[in-house]
Amino acid sequence: MSVDQLTARALEALLGEWRASGPAYEALADRIRLLILDGRVAIGARLPAERDLAERMALSRTTVAAAYRRLRERGFASSLRGSGTLTKLPSSAPLQLAGFDDALLDFRKAAPPAARTLAAAARAATDDLPAFLGDSGYDPVGLPVLREAIARRYAERGLPTDAGQVLVTVGAQQAIALVARTLLNRGDRALIEAPTYPHAYEALRDAGGRLVGVPVLADFGPATPDAETTLDGWDVTALESAIRRTSPVLAYVMPDFQNPTGRSMSPELRARLLDVAAGQGTIVVADETTAELDIDRPDHFLPLAAYATGSHSSVVLIGSASKSLWGGLRIGWIRAEAPLIRRLAAVRSGIDLGTPILEQLIVARLLPDAEQIRAERAVRLAAGRDAVESGLARAFPDWQVPHVHGGLAAWVNIGVPMSSALALAARNHGLLITAGPRFGIDGAFERFLRMPITGSAGDVQRAITALTRAWPGLAQHPLPDPEYLATVV
Repeated sequence: MSVDQLTARALEALLGEWRASGPAYEALADRIRLLILDGRVAIGARLPAERDLAERMALSRTTVAAAYRRLRERGFASSLRGSGTLTKLPSSAPLQLAGFDDALLDFRKAAPPAARTLAAAARAATDDLPAFLGDSGYDPVGLPVLREAIARRYAERGLPTDAGQVLVTVGAQQAIALVARTLLNRGDRALIEAPTYPHAYEALRDAGGRLVGVPVLADFGPATPDAETTLDGWDVTALESAIRRTSPVLAYVMPDFQNPTGRSMSPELRARLLDVAAGQGTIVVADETTAELDIDRPDHFLPLAAYATGSHSSVVLIGSASKSLWGGLRIGWIRAEAPLIRRLAAVRSGIDLGTPILEQLIVARLLPDAEQIRAERAVRLAAGRDAVESGLARAFPDWQVPHVHGGLAAWVNIGVPMSSALALAARNHGLLITAGPRFGIDGAFERFLRMPITGSAGDVQRAITALTRAWPGLAQHPLPDPEYLATVV
């Protein structure tokens, strides 16, 4: 069995700003443990040799050896002569919980429950299924009935589309990976927001892309930092400069309720992005998985491709049923010009043989009711948002909680670079939550925590209770030097 070898350089990049108060070996072990729990370091991967990691990070070999020993003691690593130190998960009893005897509350997945009408649509779809059973069942492009339904939904949102411009995939994640694999060659530059959706930057890296990050800021009130250079949270100067300077092959953006900041691009910014991209021949890939999760956004926004003109470079849209309908429906899609759709389909044939038929029929049944489902989603998301905002304001008055108008989560500034430590401590109080660095491509964002707004008011309160129990022990530690704080994004 082959074992993935994690180099010292790769681990250093994943660790980011890992130092905290207390012994260095404890902080290093805790950060590696979080990387394992979050899936950023694979189970069974071989950690760098102690000497290599010590030299790379300017640590003593004793510190690294002690960190590895602590990982072994906690069940997150094992060592065999000749095999080095391999990562693992503890196989002992569940975590000791303080005050919770149910399963851990999982706030790592920011996704709402199924749409109310999904069960009825599933029953109706089984009646549609016999008409397709005489065929092989392998469908690499998408059923015509679903592609037409997706095209109609784009037209309803203000972007005329025909079925030939749609390719159905197994979820948005496959769509992102397929676009990256088709458009990128190893070494090509790919522009990406920071912070951003983790599986997107992983897909771009897996395709060989060299990532170029541009900042997106959360909205913490009217006094936006660097107001002269930002628009809707995006650093426009950095965005335009990065595209002109690096000429990326593609630019991956989330223009609607960006994950995790919740920001949306205005029509002005969408047009500016397409203009500068066109000048460099950059293909803009817009992830719209959160586009229809609107609560009370004051303005009307069209899909990004609607702002393109004949002089603009290509715009590729990625959509999904997982957030608007249900995560259990692994249906996504790509909307692009027909020649690119054919190219994507050809590349896909080497990856899989198509998308499940029954799931496609269910989504085709649900899309005609998209507006009603969207309105019902808005009510639930509003309740979750209000619970998060009011609950955190009471429990943590010093934290900065942005007011979001839709999307999946609030990007909360906890004020100190202890997000990873807080996420680890919260596990012992029954809460799984994602630390800020999971959304950065370089280990940054330790001052941020993503708080989903997709849960019920009861779940939100339970999560906040866990955070209030985990936080005091961390808050008692002295803060790092101001010079260190200034380097943390």
